[in-house]
Amino acid sequence: MIEVRPYAQLGGANHGWLDARHHFSFAEYHDPARIHWGHLRVWNDDIIAPRSGFPPHPHRDMEIITYVRTGAITHADNLGNQGRTEAGDVQVMSAGTGIVHSEYNMDDEEVRLFQIWILPDEKGLPPSWGTRQFPRGERAGSFVTLASGRPEDGGDALRIRANARLVAATLNSGQATDYHIEQGRKVYMVAAKGAIEVNGVLAGTGDGLAIRDEQLLRVVATEDCEIVLVDVA
Repeated sequence: MIEVRPYAQLGGANHGWLDARHHFSFAEYHDPARIHWGHLRVWNDDIIAPRSGFPPHPHRDMEIITYVRTGAITHADNLGNQGRTEAGDVQVMSAGTGIVHSEYNMDDEEVRLFQIWILPDEKGLPPSWGTRQFPRGERAGSFVTLASGRPEDGGDALRIRANARLVAATLNSGQATDYHIEQGRKVYMVAAKGAIEVNGVLAGTGDGLAIRDEQLLRVVATEDCEIVLVDVA
């Protein structure tokens, strides 16, 4: 089953400094049919205006992944962590028992990013934060794991405290790659740019694909594209 959730039909709000689109119920947007997808709770498509951002605010017991698409975001938190995450790179925050953080666009161009929240396997753990560069060339032509809590995913992937993984790929027009899904798991996929065909289903930039009961995904780029995928229980 592959359900397309068109970008134009997503919930959201424009706050001036922030233009947000919500794939799942969030803030003032509520759709009882789109509360979560397995343990995936939030997927926001945010545009942050230059020299603005999220002032300090708290989180707890949530795995929060930020995938920067254009521009850069600067993070600071009450643990003393600070860092800048640029386009194509990823940051992960395990909120655990509680963390207060800010995220600002310090530059003169807008930032576009995905913010993805995944329910943790265990609550009440110490909070943590990390970021890593993932040059797009490393994942050209196939999916590369960027963040994971799956024991089989080692290497350079950022660690999260959830039975989930985030992968990304860049494909040139006409290229194809596969993604295998274990039985009983769910996938949510978005083209960060470009257009794709997944098992014969078409999706454009920003469209969400909610996928279950599929074993193999054949992803074909109908335009040059960048794809982000979350695999959850």
